Amino acid sequence: MFSIAGLLLVKSAALGQGVSKPAFEVASVKPAAPIDIAKLVAAAQNGETPNIGMKINGARAQYTYMALKDLIGIAYKVKPYQITGPSWLADLRFDIVAKFPDGASKDDAPEMLQALLKERFKLEAHIESQEHPVMALVVGKGGPKMTASPTAADDFDDDAPLKPGEMKMDTPDGPIRVTSAKDGGGTMNMGKKGRVTFRMDGDRNNPSTLSMHLDFSHVTMEGFADLLTQLSPVGGGGTSQVKDMTQLKGNYEIALNIPLGDLMARAQEMAASGGAGATVASDPSGGVSLSSAVAALGLKLEPSKAMVEQLIVAHVEKTPTEN
Repeated sequence: MFSIAGLLLVKSAALGQGVSKPAFEVASVKPAAPIDIAKLVAAAQNGETPNIGMKINGARAQYTYMALKDLIGIAYKVKPYQITGPSWLADLRFDIVAKFPDGASKDDAPEMLQALLKERFKLEAHIESQEHPVMALVVGKGGPKMTASPTAADDFDDDAPLKPGEMKMDTPDGPIRVTSAKDGGGTMNMGKKGRVTFRMDGDRNNPSTLSMHLDFSHVTMEGFADLLTQLSPVGGGGTSQVKDMTQLKGNYEIALNIPLGDLMARAQEMAASGGAGATVASDPSGGVSLSSAVAALGLKLEPSKAMVEQLIVAHVEKTPTEN
């Protein structure tokens, strides 16, 4: 197994300037080993924290089994669908462990990761505002059929001790706290962005009856649109997004039920497309069931166009350079 580890970046003063750009003090980068999906699912069902994704703890940043495209997104604070670059960005996965220099905080992590990618992967990228196709989330003819939350969502103390069965996960949009259940369900507490409780409904002995049920509490329309982007076949690594154009303010209580077969079909569509640029010409709104689920809320998904910030990857190497 090819691996690289060692001293990568040392924080130094910028010549002619009084301020230095933050960089990891030391870091290791290596290709990620394949994961065992069955073991991962079993661990999640037992309430164990999966060792995948971004974790920042104290002066240590860890990015485990992450696609190069996702690493770039974190570094530049953009979503995967905002990145324009080679399709293989979604295929190559790496493990990165890095140490913060003295005086740096977790807020400096994206810029330090950006410096690391530029140094090791020779990344060259810039942001442009371009008109792109989007799926507009709008209010239906009959008006919204959602219950307004009585109050805004409460934030949580990021440094507060974890409760029994609770785990903390760092995401590009901020920290979340997840409580998992052995039946595969659980709750995601996103602080001011709301809370999502999820579970599987149906007869587990008959997969055709299974569906993913999600209950949103104190969620904003912007947050709801972000989730729909991930559920739609053009989401994730695709080129389109669901954009909130409802003009609805405040927080809402929302229930959503999506057949498991629909979710699996979208995952297969994304895999077949290489995880980038996936589209479904027959129904860009995300399939009959997702459109129906949204319509039941008094909302609608319709094709539109909007100015979207795109990160243009002009150059990047598949293999990081050795130090």
